[in-house]
Amino acid sequence: MSLTFQLDRYLAVRRRLGYDLSTSERILRRFTRFADSERVTHIDTALFLRWHATLGEANGMTRAARLTAVRLFAQWLSSFDPAHEPPPRGLLPDTVMRSRPHIYSNAEVASIIAAAKALPSICGLRGLTCSTLFALIAVTGLRISEALALDGNDLDADNGVLRVRQGKNGKERLLPLDPSTVERLLNYRIERDRLIGHPAVPLFVTDKATRLTDCTARYNFAQACQQIGLRSEQQYHRHGRGPRIHDLRHTFAVRTMIDWYRTGKDPAREMIRLTTYLGHSSPSRTYWYLEAVPELLDLAIARATASGGEMAQ
Repeated sequence: MSLTFQLDRYLAVRRRLGYDLSTSERILRRFTRFADSERVTHIDTALFLRWHATLGEANGMTRAARLTAVRLFAQWLSSFDPAHEPPPRGLLPDTVMRSRPHIYSNAEVASIIAAAKALPSICGLRGLTCSTLFALIAVTGLRISEALALDGNDLDADNGVLRVRQGKNGKERLLPLDPSTVERLLNYRIERDRLIGHPAVPLFVTDKATRLTDCTARYNFAQACQQIGLRSEQQYHRHGRGPRIHDLRHTFAVRTMIDWYRTGKDPAREMIRLTTYLGHSSPSRTYWYLEAVPELLDLAIARATASGGEMAQ
């Protein structure tokens, strides 16, 4: 079976998932034409490199787009035929590749929050603030910058809504919250004000009643991760390498999407809601999670393939 024929099936599946394939299709059409001209029916690294050598000079983003498009196509084919070999990530020099997120387990998130709560400070506010901050990001998918910019009056407790004033590119949005999250934030505010002796304008503050900074939040997150073994212990207050605070946002998005597929919800309809909730500029930013997390990609392909089979009957 020619790769061009299989490409038509692949593109049909991805379109049912809601992807905009204008760029990927253009790349893959050129690739499969080359493969068919060589009478090759299976993708491997050598084939990709031979094809890429026939193309003109390109910048890092273009090279990355070529590699990503062929990798995803090969991964899809390999799920049916193991003879296909997806080219490895980082194969081409100087390509811009988005790192795969770490998806935390529920136990890991709980351990991070518990370790953050135990962080020492003079009056106990450090642990209270950091544990509440990390928990809020985990259950809402907020960016760290958005969470740190929150003021106390951004929480509308009566209606269960959080106002995010400083979203990416200056966009503002409203987030509905679970009642348990509202209760946790209210309790934090009460205890925060008791510890510092007066009401504070920023939502998340330090022992000195100043707004918690990005640098301090990331340092405390690294400290909590080191305490539970997600990062190796470091000297001289270094952060070390390991899962990031931003991966809490990734985990929220991925767990939400996995729940759609497992409970039979329509991903195309739900995706718009999640894109809005996360503050992404377009659905394509959210669809990236399908490609970044193998478990989610498998669920999406299985749903789309089953849907295609029903349509064909």
